[in-house]
Amino acid sequence: MSDSLVIRDSTNIDVPHIQAIYHYHVLHGTASFEIEPPSVDQMRDRRDDVLAKGLPYLVAELDGDIVGYAYATLYRPRPAYRFTCEDSVYVKQGCHKKGIGSKLLAALVERCTEGGWRQMIAVIGDASVASIAVHKSQGFEIAGEFKSVGYKFDAWRVTTLMQRELGDGDRTPPFSD
Repeated sequence: MSDSLVIRDSTNIDVPHIQAIYHYHVLHGTASFEIEPPSVDQMRDRRDDVLAKGLPYLVAELDGDIVGYAYATLYRPRPAYRFTCEDSVYVKQGCHKKGIGSKLLAALVERCTEGGWRQMIAVIGDASVASIAVHKSQGFEIAGEFKSVGYKFDAWRVTTLMQRELGDGDRTPPFSD
């Protein structure tokens, strides 16, 4: 499987596939705290916003099928946070436990490091054991937890915060603005 898996930049043609993956996770999972799945146009707008900020938006393609996607967003909008990004990784239902999430996250870490970001944050919905394991495999450490911050499927949900440094992290000043 890993020989035929390709991680690449997403294109506009991929957006309906990305939306379908996310649609499932919104309706059936707690990785996202959204309640209503966004439309294809809304997902396209979100992707365009990520790309406009110079951040990567990747897909995993297996035998011509989009089986996952990952992207980074700015962690927070204030200027002091401009060297910190947040990751999101989603894998198509039925394609889990095949290393797709790890490969997407590794590629995302590499691209964000090359882009000059110094820290990457993961906000993991509902303390997902699988997501935490994928992030640990890519060098993330648990930084904390917010209890009962989301309410979905008639239950309070927790978010686990994880973090890893990119490149020189905080050992050197960031690139000049």
